[in-house]
Amino acid sequence: MTAALNVVAVSGGAYRPSRTLALTEAIVTELGNHLNIDARLIELSEIARPLGNAQSRSELPDAVEQHLQAIENADLLIVASPVYRGSYPGLFKHLFDLVGQDSLIDTPVLLAATGGSPLHALVIDHQLRPLFSFFQSLTLPIGVYASESDLRDYQISSDALQARIRLAAERALPLFTAHAHTVRKIA
Repeated sequence: MTAALNVVAVSGGAYRPSRTLALTEAIVTELGNHLNIDARLIELSEIARPLGNAQSRSELPDAVEQHLQAIENADLLIVASPVYRGSYPGLFKHLFDLVGQDSLIDTPVLLAATGGSPLHALVIDHQLRPLFSFFQSLTLPIGVYASESDLRDYQISSDALQARIRLAAERALPLFTAHAHTVRKIA
Protein backbone atom coordinates (compact mmCIF):
# COMPACT_ATOMS: atom_id res chain seq x y z
CA MET A 1 0.00 0.00 0.00
CA THR A 2 1.26 3.46 -0.93
CA ALA A 3 1.82 5.98 1.86
CA ALA A 4 -0.66 8.81 2.06
CA LEU A 5 0.08 11.94 0.06
CA ASN A 6 1.35 14.67 2.39
CA VAL A 7 -0.99 17.58 1.62
CA VAL A 8 -0.44 20.90 3.37
CA ALA A 9 -3.13 23.53 2.94
CA VAL A 10 -2.48 27.16 3.86
CA SER A 11 -5.52 29.35 4.44
CA GLY A 12 -4.31 32.95 4.28
CA GLY A 13 -7.28 34.60 5.95
CA ALA A 14 -6.47 36.64 9.04
CA TYR A 15 -9.84 36.13 10.69
CA ARG A 16 -12.17 33.30 11.60
CA PRO A 17 -14.73 32.54 10.27
CA SER A 18 -13.31 33.03 6.81
CA ARG A 19 -14.44 32.49 3.23
CA THR A 20 -10.83 31.63 2.43
CA LEU A 21 -10.85 28.90 5.07
CA ALA A 22 -14.15 27.52 3.72
CA LEU A 23 -12.68 27.38 0.21
CA THR A 24 -9.48 25.74 1.44
CA GLU A 25 -11.40 23.06 3.33
CA ALA A 26 -13.60 22.36 0.30
CA ILE A 27 -10.54 21.83 -1.91
CA VAL A 28 -8.92 19.50 0.64
CA THR A 29 -12.18 17.53 0.93
CA GLU A 30 -12.50 17.16 -2.84
CA LEU A 31 -8.91 15.95 -3.17
CA GLY A 32 -9.50 13.54 -0.30
CA ASN A 33 -12.44 12.06 -2.20
CA HIS A 34 -10.03 10.85 -4.88
CA LEU A 35 -6.61 10.54 -3.29
CA ASN A 36 -5.22 8.86 -0.19
CA ILE A 37 -4.09 12.00 1.63
CA ASP A 38 -2.79 13.01 5.01
CA ALA A 39 -3.88 16.66 5.18
CA ARG A 40 -2.61 19.39 7.45
CA LEU A 41 -4.35 22.76 7.55
CA ILE A 42 -2.39 25.88 8.47
CA GLU A 43 -4.56 28.88 9.26
CA LEU A 44 -2.78 32.21 9.07
CA SER A 45 -5.26 33.57 11.61
CA GLU A 46 -3.87 31.18 14.24
CA ILE A 47 -0.22 32.19 13.77
CA ALA A 48 -0.63 35.83 12.74
CA ARG A 49 0.69 37.51 15.88
CA PRO A 50 3.87 35.47 16.43
CA LEU A 51 4.52 35.46 12.69
CA GLY A 52 4.10 39.22 12.42
CA ASN A 53 6.46 39.81 15.33
CA ALA A 54 9.30 37.84 13.74
CA GLN A 55 11.72 39.59 11.44
CA SER A 56 13.57 36.37 10.73
CA ARG A 57 12.92 32.67 11.00
CA SER A 58 15.15 32.37 14.04
CA GLU A 59 12.70 34.57 15.98
CA LEU A 60 9.71 32.28 15.40
CA PRO A 61 8.24 30.15 18.17
CA ASP A 62 8.52 26.38 17.68
CA ALA A 63 4.86 26.00 16.68
CA VAL A 64 5.23 28.40 13.75
CA GLU A 65 8.57 26.83 12.77
CA GLN A 66 6.80 23.46 12.59
CA HIS A 67 4.25 24.96 10.20
CA LEU A 68 7.04 26.27 7.97
CA GLN A 69 8.68 22.85 7.95
CA ALA A 70 5.35 21.27 7.02
CA ILE A 71 5.03 23.67 4.07
CA GLU A 72 8.57 22.88 2.97
CA ASN A 73 7.99 19.11 3.14
CA ALA A 74 4.59 18.92 1.44
CA ASP A 75 3.99 16.54 -1.44
CA LEU A 76 1.19 18.87 -2.53
CA LEU A 77 0.65 22.41 -1.30
CA ILE A 78 -2.76 24.09 -1.43
CA VAL A 79 -2.45 27.83 -0.99
CA ALA A 80 -5.50 30.06 -0.62
CA SER A 81 -5.39 33.80 -0.02
CA PRO A 82 -7.96 36.51 0.39
CA VAL A 83 -7.56 39.46 -1.97
CA TYR A 84 -6.73 42.69 -0.21
CA ARG A 85 -6.32 45.81 -2.34
CA GLY A 86 -5.67 43.80 -5.47
CA SER A 87 -3.17 41.32 -4.05
CA TYR A 88 -2.49 38.88 -1.25
CA PRO A 89 -2.12 40.40 2.25
CA GLY A 90 1.29 41.37 3.59
CA LEU A 91 1.24 38.83 6.41
CA PHE A 92 0.55 36.06 3.89
CA LYS A 93 3.61 37.20 1.93
CA HIS A 94 5.65 37.39 5.14
CA LEU A 95 4.84 33.72 5.83
CA PHE A 96 6.26 32.74 2.45
CA ASP A 97 9.20 35.12 2.87
CA LEU A 98 10.29 32.83 5.70
CA VAL A 99 9.96 29.61 3.67
CA GLY A 100 13.31 28.25 2.47
CA GLN A 101 14.05 29.55 -1.02
CA ASP A 102 14.87 26.13 -2.48
CA SER A 103 12.45 24.06 -0.40
CA LEU A 104 9.51 24.17 -2.82
CA ILE A 105 11.35 23.34 -6.06
CA ASP A 106 9.09 21.06 -8.12
CA THR A 107 6.43 20.96 -5.39
CA PRO A 108 2.95 20.95 -6.95
CA VAL A 109 0.89 23.92 -5.72
CA LEU A 110 -2.85 24.33 -6.18
CA LEU A 111 -3.67 28.04 -6.00
CA ALA A 112 -6.91 29.53 -4.70
CA ALA A 113 -8.18 32.95 -3.70
CA THR A 114 -11.26 34.71 -2.39
CA GLY A 115 -12.41 38.25 -2.99
CA GLY A 116 -15.39 40.54 -2.77
CA SER A 117 -16.24 40.30 -6.45
CA PRO A 118 -15.23 38.44 -9.61
CA LEU A 119 -13.10 41.47 -10.54
CA HIS A 120 -10.25 40.14 -8.37
CA ALA A 121 -10.06 36.69 -9.97
CA LEU A 122 -6.84 37.51 -11.81
CA VAL A 123 -4.98 37.59 -8.50
CA ILE A 124 -4.24 33.90 -9.03
CA ASP A 125 -2.37 34.47 -12.29
CA HIS A 126 -0.96 37.93 -11.63
CA GLN A 127 0.10 37.62 -7.99
CA LEU A 128 0.08 34.04 -6.66
CA ARG A 129 1.50 32.23 -9.70
CA PRO A 130 4.57 34.55 -9.90
CA LEU A 131 5.20 34.11 -6.17
CA PHE A 132 5.39 30.34 -6.55
CA SER A 133 7.33 30.63 -9.80
CA PHE A 134 10.03 32.31 -7.71
CA PHE A 135 10.14 29.13 -5.60
CA GLN A 136 10.33 27.05 -8.83
CA SER A 137 7.17 25.24 -7.75
CA LEU A 138 4.85 23.48 -10.17
CA THR A 139 1.71 25.58 -10.02
CA LEU A 140 -1.22 23.47 -11.14
CA PRO A 141 -3.00 24.69 -14.26
CA ILE A 142 -6.41 25.28 -12.68
CA GLY A 143 -6.73 27.76 -9.83
CA VAL A 144 -9.92 28.26 -7.84
CA TYR A 145 -11.36 31.71 -7.21
CA ALA A 146 -14.42 32.40 -5.05
CA SER A 147 -16.20 35.71 -4.77
CA GLU A 148 -18.38 36.74 -1.87
CA SER A 149 -21.53 35.69 -3.75
CA ASP A 150 -20.23 32.09 -4.07
CA LEU A 151 -20.54 31.45 -0.34
CA ARG A 152 -23.35 31.77 2.15
CA ASP A 153 -22.71 31.51 5.89
CA TYR A 154 -19.12 30.44 5.13
CA GLN A 155 -20.31 27.47 3.08
CA ILE A 156 -20.01 27.06 -0.68
CA SER A 157 -23.39 27.84 -2.20
CA SER A 158 -22.43 28.13 -5.86
CA ASP A 159 -22.67 25.15 -8.20
CA ALA A 160 -20.19 26.85 -10.52
CA LEU A 161 -17.63 27.15 -7.72
CA GLN A 162 -18.14 23.52 -6.71
CA ALA A 163 -17.60 22.52 -10.35
CA ARG A 164 -14.39 24.57 -10.46
CA ILE A 165 -13.12 22.82 -7.32
CA ARG A 166 -13.88 19.43 -8.90
CA LEU A 167 -12.10 20.49 -12.11
CA ALA A 168 -9.01 21.63 -10.18
CA ALA A 169 -8.93 18.30 -8.36
CA GLU A 170 -9.40 16.38 -11.60
CA ARG A 171 -6.47 18.17 -13.21
CA ALA A 172 -4.28 17.41 -10.18
CA LEU A 173 -5.03 13.67 -10.11
CA PRO A 174 -2.63 12.58 -12.90
CA LEU A 175 0.31 13.85 -10.83
CA PHE A 176 -0.62 11.55 -7.97
CA THR A 177 -1.96 8.33 -9.51
CA ALA A 178 -0.05 6.19 -7.01
CA HIS A 179 -2.16 7.79 -4.25
CA ALA A 180 -5.52 7.54 -6.01
CA HIS A 181 -8.42 5.64 -4.42
CA THR A 182 -9.89 4.96 -7.83
CA VAL A 183 -9.08 7.53 -10.45
CA ARG A 184 -12.26 8.35 -12.29
CA LYS A 185 -13.29 11.16 -14.57
CA ILE A 186 -15.07 13.87 -12.63
CA ALA A 187 -18.10 15.20 -14.47
